[in-house]
Amino acid sequence: MKYMTVKGEKLSQLGLGTWGMGEKASKREEEIAALRCGLSSGVNVIDTAEMYGEGQAESLVGEAIKDLDRSQLFLISKFYPWHASPREQKKSLAASLKRLGTDYLDLYLLHWKSDYPLAETVKGLQDLQAAGLIRHWGVSNFDTADMQELVDIAGEGAIFANEDLYNLDKRGVEYDLLPWQKQHGIAFIGYSPFNSGNGQSIPVKASLKQIADKRGVSVHQVLLAWTMRTGQVLTIPKASSVDHMRANLAAADLVLTAGELAALDRDYLPPKSKQPLESI
Repeated sequence: MKYMTVKGEKLSQLGLGTWGMGEKASKREEEIAALRCGLSSGVNVIDTAEMYGEGQAESLVGEAIKDLDRSQLFLISKFYPWHASPREQKKSLAASLKRLGTDYLDLYLLHWKSDYPLAETVKGLQDLQAAGLIRHWGVSNFDTADMQELVDIAGEGAIFANEDLYNLDKRGVEYDLLPWQKQHGIAFIGYSPFNSGNGQSIPVKASLKQIADKRGVSVHQVLLAWTMRTGQVLTIPKASSVDHMRANLAAADLVLTAGELAALDRDYLPPKSKQPLESI
C-alpha cells in the first residue's frame, strides 16, 4: 500500500469511495465485506457524504467499522451546500456522526459551492473543529479561484483538502489546480478514477489496452494506478464487492514506467491551458 503524509496524517493513497453504496439491502453484506477487505489490507481512508443515499452510505460505513479501532481510521464526510450555515452544519454533522457511529470526523467537506457566504461557512467549520467534532475541514468541487478565495478567508494552513473529479480522461486540474494546491499544502482527493459516476466510461485507446495486456492486469487497474503515479493524489474508487476491492488493492501496488506514462499522455492529452472545472 502506498501512503502520503498530509499535515502529519499518514493516509493511504487508495481510499474507499462509497457513492451509491448502502442503498440496496440485497447488496449490504457484500458491500460491508468489501469495505472490511480494504481496511484489513492497509487502507485507512473512507470517503462518504450525507448526500449518498441520503445517509444510507454513512450508515453502511458505520456498520462496517463498528468493531474496528476508530483511531486507525480517517473518516471523511460532506455536507450539502444548503447546510452551509453554522447552524445547519452542526445539525448535519450530528446526523452524520450518529449514522457513522462515531463522535468525530477526521475531515468534513463542503460538498460544492454554496450561495451562503463562504466566510460564515468557514466560521462554522472552525467552530466544529474547536469543539473537537471534526479534526480537519475542507471543500469539494472547488476550482483554483475558489480555493484562493477560501485561503484569503481562512488563512494559509487552515484547509486540509479539496476533492475534485480526476481521472485519465478528465485531467483539467493538472494545469493549475494541482500545482496550486501543492504550493499551498492542501491535499488533493480525486474522485471517480474510472469516470463511472456519470455513466460514461473512459474510452479505451490503444496505449491503455496495450499496457493492460502487457502487464496482465485490467484496464481499470491501469486507470487506478495512473491516478496514484505522482504520490500526491488520494484516489477514492468505489468497490462494492470483495473481488473489485482486491483488484483495486493490487492496482495500488502497480507502478507504471516512464514509457507507459508517456504513451498514455499521447492518447489522453494533458491540458495545455486552463480548463473549466468538471464535476459529476
